[in-house]
Amino acid sequence: MEGEPIRRTRNGSGRVKLQEVAQKANVSTATVSRAFNEPSKVSEEVRQRVFEAAHALNWIPNAAGRALASRKTQIAGAIIPTLDNEIFANQISGMQSVFSKHGFTLLLGCSNYDPQEGLRQARAMLARGVDAIAIVGEDHPPELFEALRSRHVPYVVTYAFNRTSPHPCIGFDNYAAFREIVEHLLSLGHRSFGAIFQPLDNNDRVRARLKGVVDRLKDAGLAIAEDRCLIGPSTMDFGASSFLHMMGQTDRPTAIICGNDNIALGALLRAKEIGLDAPTDFSITGFDNLAISSRFRPTLTTMMIDNQEIGRRAATALLQAIAERNHVPDPVEIKPELKIRQSTGPAP
Repeated sequence: MEGEPIRRTRNGSGRVKLQEVAQKANVSTATVSRAFNEPSKVSEEVRQRVFEAAHALNWIPNAAGRALASRKTQIAGAIIPTLDNEIFANQISGMQSVFSKHGFTLLLGCSNYDPQEGLRQARAMLARGVDAIAIVGEDHPPELFEALRSRHVPYVVTYAFNRTSPHPCIGFDNYAAFREIVEHLLSLGHRSFGAIFQPLDNNDRVRARLKGVVDRLKDAGLAIAEDRCLIGPSTMDFGASSFLHMMGQTDRPTAIICGNDNIALGALLRAKEIGLDAPTDFSITGFDNLAISSRFRPTLTTMMIDNQEIGRRAATALLQAIAERNHVPDPVEIKPELKIRQSTGPAP
């Protein structure tokens, strides 16, 4: 085949045909199809040759025809709460890396922590025939899960792990993670606590985190006073203003637990402005292990979550569910790791 002139198979339409790509790549038409639809079944060298031939001829596979033939669209969906946080970007990156290797396109939706918007995004993806969907957390309208089940579309819940959940979860135990954070502070002798958290509404992960804090303190015979448990926007500004409020109290806390790194970093910035230092004057913890958290001074004690691994595991589970009809993805727990750094120390 190699070296032969390409046959004119365009029938006057001007469109490149599958046969032309196969001829240029010196493979069969079946191999061209597999390279795009089931790339794992084609060697890297052959796959690269096919892709280069397709690129040279400006040929794009007909997704609609492929979907009709296989009853699959090779499209997966993911709905995340926000585009403003690197943790979800890392999760999507992990999913994309796996889906791409298997010839899948990943559609991305953002709910902005609005359950109805998340439902709308899911319905839009289902209307486009996605083969599977990943969603963050369990806090979604029942209609969303019912729509997935009625259409037999496999799904996973990410960024959370609940052993009693009716949904396949791939993530970590938010409740246990925050109990571990409290345990660390208790071991340093802290008995006076404050908490700064992002909104609890429509966010089962944050509610589990705060419950972990409250329950572990209760086990130790302690509690957080109402005016020391502040809930507000997940911003550095809110962290800063909340810290100032707590430090202005006569009996101020020695340890402050924050719902995420963003809030904790805002508090640390305000501390510098008013002449307080961690861990000499107080201890503070975050959550998520943002890239800046280990570079800020003092470095922030926080919980590290491998969000890329969550994304990779979620994509792998969904691919298996797509390949094996009626297979429900198995739950996977990703263990977080407490990163003890400079911002926590013995109670003053």
